[in-house]
Amino acid sequence: MTVESGYADIFGPQVPRTAGEGQTATFALASAAYRDNPFQDIKKADNEWHQTDVKEGRKWARIFRPNLGEAFSRAVVDRMLGSGRKPLIQSFGTEPQVVVEHCLAANNIRKARDRMLSTIMVICGLLFLPGLLVWLLIFQLRTTIGKANEKRGSALATVLLVAAGALAVLFLVKMPFGGLWAWYARACVVMPVVGWFWAKQVCERTAKDLRGRWDSLLAGSSVGAKVPEAVPTSPSETQAEQLRQSLAKLSAEQQSNSVFYAGPKGILGMGTRWGSWQLAEDLTPADPTREIHPFRSWDVIRSIHDQLRMLERGPLNTGGFPKPSIRHWIVTPIAEGAKAVSRPEGTDVEAYQVKSHAIQDICNKQQFGSGDRHYLGVQWTLWDGQLIITMLITVTVLHETLRIEVTGHALGPVNGLFTTKPETPTKEVTKSLKPWESRTVKLPLVNSDEVVRLAVRAPISWYPPLLNWLGGTIALPEPFGLRHAWADQPWRHRFMADDALRAATPVLRVVHAAAIKVLAENGVDTEKFGARSAFLSTAVQDPTPRKADVYDA
Repeated sequence: MTVESGYADIFGPQVPRTAGEGQTATFALASAAYRDNPFQDIKKADNEWHQTDVKEGRKWARIFRPNLGEAFSRAVVDRMLGSGRKPLIQSFGTEPQVVVEHCLAANNIRKARDRMLSTIMVICGLLFLPGLLVWLLIFQLRTTIGKANEKRGSALATVLLVAAGALAVLFLVKMPFGGLWAWYARACVVMPVVGWFWAKQVCERTAKDLRGRWDSLLAGSSVGAKVPEAVPTSPSETQAEQLRQSLAKLSAEQQSNSVFYAGPKGILGMGTRWGSWQLAEDLTPADPTREIHPFRSWDVIRSIHDQLRMLERGPLNTGGFPKPSIRHWIVTPIAEGAKAVSRPEGTDVEAYQVKSHAIQDICNKQQFGSGDRHYLGVQWTLWDGQLIITMLITVTVLHETLRIEVTGHALGPVNGLFTTKPETPTKEVTKSLKPWESRTVKLPLVNSDEVVRLAVRAPISWYPPLLNWLGGTIALPEPFGLRHAWADQPWRHRFMADDALRAATPVLRVVHAAAIKVLAENGVDTEKFGARSAFLSTAVQDPTPRKADVYDA
């Protein structure tokens, strides 16, 4: 076996890879990398708590503006794989690595197109620069006129282009001078037009590829993201190795058991808190002649953890709960307007995971005052990743009072912007013989203005900072996580709302039953706990979600 082949074997399966079933949210977000909408449309996906900053660029350089796919894929790759990047928020119900791989694949497709367009610009543009500048000026005037007068702008712009073409033909026929310069002048008029037709073919071919991937992702065919540069084939490929490590780091951070509570925004990645139920009673001995057997909060949590594993089982064969994810979470408080988070570090943390002994210490000791807190979470990913239901349980003991708190969090579907399929450009035209009727005519995927925009952007696409300064870009909402940044509320979807509300009652009853069992085993009088539990069991059936993180003080 050669050194190269052995090195390739070390890095395991080759990219591309696709996600499994139930990845509607993942594929919807990934499809944004292939879209050709105006990049300002990303603002339509903003929610109550997270807004994307659209940076317009220079007003005089509108021709350099990106579309949504170009701006989105570049912003996501830079934010999630860039060197020295800030920590990310977990994207529950999605696979962020798949989204990033599709962004990388979309960038590769566009880079191949831009290399071809750059060659065309050199052959048909740079060598005949005077003619290129004149044609660009005409197109810029055409665009400006079209935007300035919405009603008559299109007609005036067309007239301008026809007049420019007529003048070009007249110039070719009635050349005011002769010799070598006359032939060069003719070439300056003709070659940019030839380059435009050539560039149009390249742009049309790429547009079909990008739109095909966009449509396939939303159709559920899970088209593969081809990212060969993420798989090193030899020890000398340092860039590929760095990219592979960045993707591995992204996957590791996605599995972190550390989350952040941002006030009214709720727990980032899990959604806002819509309900809270608290059972708090004094710890009194069941037998007045004997003391309570000492126990810790972790003993109660461990019993609750064991009982929650039985949620998927029931006395009747009627479907019921799918298997939930049950994990211990360390919750760190941050300010509502914080633009960055800081994950726990030190010897108690390994690969973004807080170790088990540290989790127990936090559960037993950090129940009052500053510091992180422990929560036991039971989470369901439903509706193919479009709905995330999380119930969090925490147990605290202050003086002689034991409190068991259960809170409900819900994260809704990704915004509808990401689930719209590509539409073929069409136009309604009046029939020539029947002016009172109209018919629909299909338009090219790439129009004249788009060909010019792509051709002009291509030569400087190798240096994104300049392109972003000229045309604009998008700044992702911070603290950034792919899933929660563009999630809608689930309460507008009747069945999603029902699922979130129905999960609360069984979880609450299991938690209370498990806790009361531990109390009884340790000699605690459970009469008051049982009465309070019965009251809460009735109250939890109130079907109204509330903004439990907004305190009316």
